[in-house]
Amino acid sequence: MILGIGSDLANIERIEATLARFGDRFRNRVFTDTEQRKAGSRPHGVAATYAKRWAAKEACSKALGTGLRMGISWKDMAVTNLETGQPVMHVTGWAAERLNTMTPVGHSAVIHVTLTDDHPWAQAFVVIEARPVTKG
Repeated sequence: MILGIGSDLANIERIEATLARFGDRFRNRVFTDTEQRKAGSRPHGVAATYAKRWAAKEACSKALGTGLRMGISWKDMAVTNLETGQPVMHVTGWAAERLNTMTPVGHSAVIHVTLTDDHPWAQAFVVIEARPVTKG
């Protein structure tokens, strides 16, 4: 069953300007070390990489039904990639607590995330699914 859906659209040029203005202060407040390494590994796509992850965090907070309030920190949501390139959303802290609260007994939650960009836009969709836990 679907527990939550969120989407967000971020302007890559706005993120690029924010990076230029605030630099590490912005990066360290919003993005995990792993997310920063990923962006740093893409010299021609740093701002787009950050913009996609920004959009993913916004979309995840919406899917959790809270938006970025009620104690969720930017770093409570983080995007990594499988070796295949598929993005994966990880939640910790208050976001993980919220996810546990909204997941019905006898189910486990799965967070699906997809990212895309087409300059000047970056977009993310997040779907939170509850799957029955099978015994056996």
